[in-house]
Amino acid sequence: MTRLNPQTTPRHQLRAEKAGRNKEAALNAFIGKKAEIDEMLARLQGLSDEHFNCHPDEIGWATVGSLEHYASLLKGITDSAFGEGEYAE
Repeated sequence: MTRLNPQTTPRHQLRAEKAGRNKEAALNAFIGKKAEIDEMLARLQGLSDEHFNCHPDEIGWATVGSLEHYASLLKGITDSAFGEGEYAE
């Protein structure tokens, strides 16, 4: 994209160009963050599919506590994303 000359271009045109660049940068950042989240979700799903790498003979209250911690963190995320729990209106 060619940048406009600030000395010869009207201000409204300069503002529009800057707003366009800003919107494009925000979209690119959004896509990047979404990809990060998708990767984390895929890894978590894989770990869950493998029962969090726990053999039934190894499961104790510490393991339950770890899962409870994971669940509480995820609940905070889902409550925020869906407007539930403390984020409900």
